[in-house]
Amino acid sequence: MTPETAARDPDHQERERLLRMLTAATFVIFFQAYMVAPIIPALSSTFGTSVQTVGLIVPAYLIPYGIATLIYGLLADRLGVQRVMFASLAAFAVLTALTATANSIAQIALWRVLTGVGASGVVPLALVLVAKLFPYEQRGRPLGWLFGAMAGGMAFGAPLGAMLVPFIGWRGLFLLAGTAGGIVLMMFLPYRRMIATAMQSVGGTLGDLVRGYASLLGSPRGQRTYGYVFLNSIFHSGVFTWLGVYLQRRYGLGPVGIGLALLGYGIPGFLFGPLIGRAADRWGRARLLPMGLGLSALAAALLLVDFPVMFAPVVAMLLSLGYDMTQPLLAGIVTSLGGKRPGQAMGLNVFTLFVGFGLGSLMFGSVAALRLRGRAGSVFGYRVDGCRMYSMVVSIRDSLENASSRDPVKVAGHSLGVMHRRPWLPRAFCRICAAARDCSHSSAGE
Repeated sequence: MTPETAARDPDHQERERLLRMLTAATFVIFFQAYMVAPIIPALSSTFGTSVQTVGLIVPAYLIPYGIATLIYGLLADRLGVQRVMFASLAAFAVLTALTATANSIAQIALWRVLTGVGASGVVPLALVLVAKLFPYEQRGRPLGWLFGAMAGGMAFGAPLGAMLVPFIGWRGLFLLAGTAGGIVLMMFLPYRRMIATAMQSVGGTLGDLVRGYASLLGSPRGQRTYGYVFLNSIFHSGVFTWLGVYLQRRYGLGPVGIGLALLGYGIPGFLFGPLIGRAADRWGRARLLPMGLGLSALAAALLLVDFPVMFAPVVAMLLSLGYDMTQPLLAGIVTSLGGKRPGQAMGLNVFTLFVGFGLGSLMFGSVAALRLRGRAGSVFGYRVDGCRMYSMVVSIRDSLENASSRDPVKVAGHSLGVMHRRPWLPRAFCRICAAARDCSHSSAGE
């Protein structure tokens, strides 16, 4: 280690304390992001508006959040991570609290747009900071903590959002989240110098910026990684956003019942996020990604059947575990793509993730408006036939059994040659494994 590197590298205890603060900030931001979807029925009743209209406040936050990450990544590379991160956290606290002043769904949506723009500089830059502080072979655990905090925010934000509204109202809920953000900001202030020391701004022209994005998206590994971040986020956001409405319509649950039903979502990542990260460091992402995709498919399949409502937390837990075993691992791959511009690489990752979240909410919501009252064999209007679900399971099994194959895409294609319709879908699972394997080989050679 050179003297310059040693000067920029905080000691172990300081690094761990900073990791805990980053975890706390991530938790609060995801708490307020996920507390909204379960209260859609309550807001619909309060304002006398359809659930489809109220549901627009979810993408009103997520899509601007994703778009703004591109700007924050650029600003962080040029102005410094600490300045951008603290300004974004302050904007999050203020704008979240101000949402409580809204008197209509349109005003709530406007505040959500502003909050999405203001808040999107914290979590992406926290991921960048972790990538800077920890070498690739040790990055799984700290990334597991951050994604565990995201999952914890989901786990507590979703049920508590629904359960607290009858007691403190939706305005009190936003005031509570804004106050929590302000407290985290005050606790963060002592770490400004440490972050500035660990990260240095990167100059450059607009041409450098364009070439950076072209480089990230020009390689097959980058295309696969960002592509599957996008597809995975569409699926998970689409299901989760409308799960509360689905449970209300199908089982007649009220706010507290919806909160209890969603209690399982996020708990696996909150409890096991660091362990999943360690497993990825030890056994490789190519082994864990198919398992996560399989659990997500299983959760979607269970929503197709008429299960007792008491098992809803279990289904939510499976869906959450599927997310926890895919998205953090893909983020680990992204951290190796940025080179000298980690902010740009992670900004593009979070842009892809949250735009996918927003589009998933819109897409599933559009179908829900037409088919939510359909028969039990349909979830939000999507009919998934047994052959297609079976083909996904076979693909995951083969990708595990052939983890050492030189051409996993060809293996998937061969095993599914007899399957009809949508042959690209099962092959996609093995291509994700290929992205993970490419990343491991690249990092080993660096």
